[in-house]
Amino acid sequence: MKTALKIFALLLVGILVAGSPVKMGHEVGDEATSFDLKNIDGKTISLKDYMDEEGVILVFTCNTCPYSKMYEQRIIDLQTAYADKGFPVVAINPNDPMKSSGDSFDEMVNLAKEKNYNFPYLYDADQSIAKAYGATNTPHVYLLNNNKGKFYVSYIGAIDNNARNGADADKKYVESAIDALKQGKDIKETSTKAIGCAIKWKAA
Repeated sequence: MKTALKIFALLLVGILVAGSPVKMGHEVGDEATSFDLKNIDGKTISLKDYMDEEGVILVFTCNTCPYSKMYEQRIIDLQTAYADKGFPVVAINPNDPMKSSGDSFDEMVNLAKEKNYNFPYLYDADQSIAKAYGATNTPHVYLLNNNKGKFYVSYIGAIDNNARNGADADKKYVESAIDALKQGKDIKETSTKAIGCAIKWKAA
């Protein structure tokens, strides 16, 4: 009888643990995971390198996704508009080149030169940073705000609400979020759906 009760208790604990919600990635308000990733110039870049900035526009993107291609110029424009205002862009490619050969490090270097990227383009070789943040698509934006030397997630989602044509976007989520932060106001939309291609994850 005692053995049966022990087995029942263990099963009950197992069910409760299995049913407990498991947090996947970052949510707005979380402290951002730091990183040390290889840039296209061969140097390692860390989130700590941006301690003197007000924040960082962190964009998970890639070479090959049609949506990433549509947003290329807009990401460049964000860097042009906001780097000098304390919010530089840092782009990260999380795709597995075994699943998408056009997303290899060498191809990243080639694309950055071709498109004249004015921001770091980092390679998440083991995909640990994409997983830590909970990125699912390319592009997927995490706006980070520097608060006394610690970075916190202030916005997660899309750059704007028109993937095909930025000129027709009537909601520019990232720009609005940065402007709110700089004015000391609450961000109206802290989370939106990231429209893009699913990240090409490594085989388990």
